[in-house]
Amino acid sequence: MNIGGDGGPPLLMIGTLINTAAILVCGAIALGTNRQPSARFQNAVKGLLGVATVYVGLRLTVTNMGGGWPHIGKQFLIILLSLILGRLLGQLLHLQKLSNSLGQYARRKMEEAAAGAKPKFTNAFITGSLLFCLAPLAFLGAIQDGLVGQWQVLAIKAVMDGLTTVAFVSTFGWSVIAAALPVLAFQGTITLAANYGAAQWLNPGLIAAINATGGLLVFSVALVILEVKKIPLADYLPSLLIAPLIAWLWPPW
Repeated sequence: MNIGGDGGPPLLMIGTLINTAAILVCGAIALGTNRQPSARFQNAVKGLLGVATVYVGLRLTVTNMGGGWPHIGKQFLIILLSLILGRLLGQLLHLQKLSNSLGQYARRKMEEAAAGAKPKFTNAFITGSLLFCLAPLAFLGAIQDGLVGQWQVLAIKAVMDGLTTVAFVSTFGWSVIAAALPVLAFQGTITLAANYGAAQWLNPGLIAAINATGGLLVFSVALVILEVKKIPLADYLPSLLIAPLIAWLWPPW
């Protein structure tokens, strides 16, 4: 939330700080113990993350829809149309293909390190930075943190990044922990831009359209975490830009 409610920056960019701290702390623990979390522990965390993501996503959508049933119906149509058009734009921009390419790049680097190739600092740093910064939740969480101070989305990402850091440290060594700095800079910049830009210039109805659409995208993340369905999340990111435009052209209030 804004400090003092006067349009200042969200309190210490709390979501990004949690995310950054998770990478640093989990990386330090991995260096100190040199042990991988058990499969049972990882499955338990995955289940808890899935439940938390469902709750955060649906709550974000529901709390940003209001009024009578005609208003709610119109808001739902705006969200649906935003997702459809956002997906089409994302496909034109090849966002999911780019995301998949980043994942394949990280996998190749890990395989090279596992095969005995001496890991370089730049490989670990670039791999970690790309995966942590360009994940769909990085954009979703940082925007929500900036618009309304909703840090919970980035807290979920923090747990995921922390577990990834533990796995990367065992392969690349300590250098992957340095990726926490780009995370702090990148997500913090998005958060501040959302707060000083969108939150100051958009009216509450347009912000509600962004939040409600983002909530459904966060919910979709749970389907991926729980391996219920593969969803091209990156392709849907333009929906966050299209939602306020549609709400402006076709106000739901």
